[in-house]
Amino acid sequence: MNISEVKELMAQFDASSLKEFSFKTVDGELAFSKNDHQLGQAPLPPVSTPTFVATPVVATTQEEDPEAAQAISKEETPAVAEGEEVPSPLVGVAYLASSPDKPAFVSVGDSVKKGQTLLIIEAMKVMNEIPAPRDGIVTEILVTNEEVVEFGQGLVRIK
Repeated sequence: MNISEVKELMAQFDASSLKEFSFKTVDGELAFSKNDHQLGQAPLPPVSTPTFVATPVVATTQEEDPEAAQAISKEETPAVAEGEEVPSPLVGVAYLASSPDKPAFVSVGDSVKKGQTLLIIEAMKVMNEIPAPRDGIVTEILVTNEEVVEFGQGLVRIK
């Protein structure tokens, strides 16, 4: 996420009736809060602009109570698929298929053999095949086609 996207999110949050907002990606987490204090902490001094806090929060409106927000938070917690993450060995653009008109190298539920191509990462006009580190079953694909990936970012989960 670049700074202009963060600024746009901040402007939209400031204009909204939301009291708290969080956005989480594989690269990190961004959280905004208009509350004067967080639960269990002393109140912060009054501020004319929203307070930006890097803590996990749930988007709530002014009408919702904290117990309802906690219930929503528990319901929206995604289940993590089983298996070992295959990390990206480089920065580049991920491609799930060899060309737009070809099928994806792998899909969730596919059985893979060690060395089988999982996807391609393009870096500096070089197409780098990412092999499966071991035999297993693909339980989750963590990136989308043409997504920019960072070094160490999870690409695929194999069980």
